Amino acid sequence: MQCPRDGTVLIAEYVHGIEVDHCQTCNGRWLDHQKLDELEATRADEDERRGTIQFAERESDLHCPVCGELMTAFNYRAYNLELDTCRSEHGFWLDAGEEGKIRDIVDERVRGLKRSASAEAAWGDFLDGLGGKNKNNGPWGSERRFFGRRS
Repeated sequence: MQCPRDGTVLIAEYVHGIEVDHCQTCNGRWLDHQKLDELEATRADEDERRGTIQFAERESDLHCPVCGELMTAFNYRAYNLELDTCRSEHGFWLDAGEEGKIRDIVDERVRGLKRSASAEAAWGDFLDGLGGKNKNNGPWGSERRFFGRRS
């Protein structure tokens, strides 16, 4: 298989325990279609990785090293990181350093989810503290019911 950037023969190697094809000239990497999910899994579990991966798709300048068809470029998870993917789902092309950026983005998403869960729990504790004997009545009862906190 050849690099879609410069035509160099790709060499199989392991990155974070995942087999990828590496270009020794441009330092890019080809990940088979399921390998991007495996790369994300090195940083987060399945629940934390849910969500749309491809945003702002456009035609890429690169051809798939497997089928030779023109690939699609997209913003990864709506971040300012453009990746290329084969329309026939053969895989993803990551330029030099992009696998590290993917891992950083997944780390950021996990931190955001943890902050959100913590804030939700704190809000529920606050509402519970306002209650008295019958926490679902009174001035905060409707908010408590809306946010799903039951006594």
